[in-house]
Amino acid sequence: PLISGPFSGKFQIPTFLVELSKVLANPGNTQVARVAAGLQVKNSLTSKDPDVKTQHQQRWLAIDTSARREIKNYVLQTLGTETYRPSSASQCVAGIACAEIPVNQWPELIPQLVANVTDPSSTEHMKESTLEAIGYICQDIDPEHLQDNANQILTAIIQGMRKEEPSNNVKLAATNALLNSLEFTKANFDKEFNILNNKVFCTTRWPCRPVFSTCNVWGPVEMADLWYSGWMCSHLLLCVQITIEAMKSDIDEVALQGIEFWSNVCDEEMDLAIEATEASEQGRPPEHTSKFYAKGALQYLVPILTQTLTKQDENDDDDDWNPCKAAGVCLMLLATCCEDDVVPHVLPFIKEHIKHPDWRYRDASVMAFGSILEGPELSQLKPLVIQVRAAPDGHQNNLRSAAYEALMEIVKNSAKDCYPAVQKTTLVIMERLQRVLQMESHIQSTSDRIQFNDLQSLLCATLQNVLRKVQHQDALQISDVVMASLLRMFQSTAGSGGVQEDALMAVSTLVEVLGSDFLKYMEAFKPFLIIGLKNFAEYQVCLAAVGLVCDLCRALMANILPHCDEIMQLLLENLGNENVHRSVKPQILSVFGDIALAIGGEFKKYLDIVLDTLQQASQAQVDKTDYDMVDYLNELREGCLEAYTGIIQGLKGDQENVHPDVMLVQPRVEFILSFIHHIAEDEDRSDGVVANAVGLIGDLCTTFGKDVMKLVEVRPQINDLLSEGRRSKTNKTKTLATWATKELRKLKSQAWYVTALPSHQTTQRPCLAPKHDSYCSASFISAVTEERLNWRIMRGVLNARLDLNRLINCCSLTVSMVFSWFVFRLPAVELLPRIMEIKPTEVSSVFYT
Repeated sequence: PLISGPFSGKFQIPTFLVELSKVLANPGNTQVARVAAGLQVKNSLTSKDPDVKTQHQQRWLAIDTSARREIKNYVLQTLGTETYRPSSASQCVAGIACAEIPVNQWPELIPQLVANVTDPSSTEHMKESTLEAIGYICQDIDPEHLQDNANQILTAIIQGMRKEEPSNNVKLAATNALLNSLEFTKANFDKEFNILNNKVFCTTRWPCRPVFSTCNVWGPVEMADLWYSGWMCSHLLLCVQITIEAMKSDIDEVALQGIEFWSNVCDEEMDLAIEATEASEQGRPPEHTSKFYAKGALQYLVPILTQTLTKQDENDDDDDWNPCKAAGVCLMLLATCCEDDVVPHVLPFIKEHIKHPDWRYRDASVMAFGSILEGPELSQLKPLVIQVRAAPDGHQNNLRSAAYEALMEIVKNSAKDCYPAVQKTTLVIMERLQRVLQMESHIQSTSDRIQFNDLQSLLCATLQNVLRKVQHQDALQISDVVMASLLRMFQSTAGSGGVQEDALMAVSTLVEVLGSDFLKYMEAFKPFLIIGLKNFAEYQVCLAAVGLVCDLCRALMANILPHCDEIMQLLLENLGNENVHRSVKPQILSVFGDIALAIGGEFKKYLDIVLDTLQQASQAQVDKTDYDMVDYLNELREGCLEAYTGIIQGLKGDQENVHPDVMLVQPRVEFILSFIHHIAEDEDRSDGVVANAVGLIGDLCTTFGKDVMKLVEVRPQINDLLSEGRRSKTNKTKTLATWATKELRKLKSQAWYVTALPSHQTTQRPCLAPKHDSYCSASFISAVTEERLNWRIMRGVLNARLDLNRLINCCSLTVSMVFSWFVFRLPAVELLPRIMEIKPTEVSSVFYT
C-alpha cells in the first residue's frame, strides 16, 4: 500500500490517486500541496528500480478504466496551470503514458500534447510543461512504442524551437525533448533534416542563460552521428560559426560542448576512413563516405583550440575535465583524422610561443606539439622537433612537465631504426637522475622539496618509457646503476607517495625487461616492496606495490618462493583492513593467482585461507543503482576469477597428467560453478568478467573432467554465458569461450561413450534386442546399396552405422557394409580408422574383407 490508515489496502489506491490528482489540478491549492500531490502520483506509477516500476505499472493497469480516465483528465488539466518548475503534472502524464502506451492504450495523448504546443492560444506555461511531458515520455518509454507518433512529436518539438518563439524556457524544454527523442526519430531525419537543423542552429544562436546555451549546443553534439551523412556542405560554415562562438565562451560547460562537437566529428570521420580502407581491401565501394568536414574546418578550429590551451591553471586538478584538456584531445583527434594537413595550422603557434614570457604559452606550444605527434608523417614533424635542454626557466610551473611528456611520447613512438637515439636518451636520463639525487642535500624550503619530488617523478616516468624500448642485453649493462638510483630514491622519499609510486612502476618496468635476471636485486629491494604494501594510507603506492608483486611472480617464477610468506601475510592483512582503499583489493585477489602459478604445489600451505577469502569475496553484493559500485563489483569478480584460474593452473602443473595437488580444490568446485552461475544471471557483468569466467570453466573441465560436466548440466545459464562469450567482439573473450565450449563438449562426448560402450573387461551390453539390431542393419544395407543416393548421404549412413556398432559393441555387419561400399560406391579407406575404434579384436576381419 502507498499509505497506512484509512486509505491503506490495494482497493483504496484508485480513490487515493483520484483525490491526489484533484489536489494537483486545483490552482487554488498552495504550491507545496500541489507539488506533494504530484510527487505521490508520480511515485505510484514509476520507480528507479525496474522491477518495482513494472509492478507499479501493472497495478495501474489493474485499476478500473473510469478511475484511470478521471485521473488522466485531472493531470492533463493541470498542464499549464503550474507557476513553478519543473512541472509535476508533466511527470505524472509521462508516468501514466509509460504504463499505457506500450499496451496500446491512451492513443489520444500524443495528438493532445501536440495540440497544446501548436495552438497559438497556448500559454508559455502550457507549452513548456507539455514539451517537458513529451521529453519525459521519450526518455522513459521503449522507442519502438513511439514510432507511429514520431512525426507528430517532431512537429511539436520543431514548433517549440522556432526562432519566433519568445520564451527561452519553451525553447529549452523543446531542445531537451529533441535530445530524448533522437533514438526513435532517426527515420524521420531525412524528411525533416533541413528544418530540424535550422531550428537547432537558430535556437543555439539565441541563448539567454548559461544552462540554455549548454543544452542547445549539446543538441548538435548528440545529433552529430545522426545527421553527418546527410549534412550538406553549405551547412559547414554555419556550424563552424556557432561552435566557435561556443568554444570562445567564458562558461566552461558551453565551451566544452563546442569543442566536443568537433571531437565527435573527428571520431565519425576516422570510423569512415577505416570503413573505406576495409572496403578497398575487399574490392567493394564503402557504404558511407567521409565528407572531410574536419579538414575543411581546420583553418577555423586550430587557432581557437591552441588559444584554449593557454587557459590552464597551474592548480588544476588532474581529474577535472575543462576546456583546456578538451582542446588538447580535440587537437590530437584532428591530427589523427587530418594527418599532414594539420601541421601548417599548428606550426605558427608553436614557433611563436615556444619562448613566450608567459609559461602558459610555452606550455601550450609544447602541448600542441605533443598533441599532433600521431597522424602526420615523420617528414612533416621533423621541423617541429624541440630540443630538450637545460634552460634558465626550465623550473617554471608546468613547462618542464610538458617537455618531459613530449619526450616520452617521442620515445614511445620511436621506430626500430631510432634505437641508437633511445640508447643515448637512456644514458641522459640516468645521468640526470643521479644528478638530481645528489641535489637533495641542498634543499632548503618546502617549495624546493616539492620541485625536487616532481622532478624525480618525471624522471621515473621517462625512465619507464626508455626501459620499455631497451633491449635485454643493453638493460643488463645499465640495470645496476638503475637499481642503485631507484633504491636511493626509495630511501629519500619515504614521505612522498607520488615519487614512491613512480619509483615502484619504474622497478616494475625493469622487472619486465630483465625477467629472471632481476633476482639478484630482490634482497636489497624487498624492504621497500614491503613498505609499499603496508602504505595503505597512500593507496596508489599500495596498488603499485601489488602490481609489482604480480610482475615479480611472472619474472622470477619459483624463485619468488622464499619471499612469499611475508608477502602473502601482508596481502591477506590488507584484504581484511577496512582502511585499505577498495580499488586495491581486486588486484590483491588477482595476485593470489599469480603467486600460485609461480610456486605451483608450494601454494598448498596458503590454499585453505585463500579459498575461504575468495569464497567470501565472491559473495559480495552492492547497490546496483550506484554505477561506481557496479564497476567495483565487476573488478572484484575479475580478481576472484583470475585467482581461481591461477590456483588451479598452478596446482595442476605443466605436465600432461594432472598433478594430485589440484584435487585439494575439488571440494570447492561446486561453489565456483555456483559463483559463475550467479555471474551469468547478472545483467551488469562486464566483458572482462565474462572472459575470465569462461576461461575458468575451460580450466575446470580439463582438470576435473566429468564431475564438472554434471554440475554444469544443472546450470543452463552457464551455457548461455558461453554462448555470449562466443559472440563477443573481444578476441580474448571469444577465444576463451570457444575453447571452453569445446572442452565441455569433449567431456559430454566422452561421457556418452563411457555410458554406451562397455569396457573390454565386462561382457554386459547395452539393452538393444537382437531383432532391433537386425532391423537396423537391414535398413543400413538397403541404404548403402541404393544407387540413387548421393555419395555424401551414403557416407553419413555408414558413419551412423558405425556409431550404432559402437553402441552395441559388435562388428557383425560392418564387413558386409564395407564390402558393399567397395562394390557400389567410393573406397572405404577413410572408414577403416573408425571401424578400428569399435573392437580391436575384430580389426583383422575388416582388413581381410
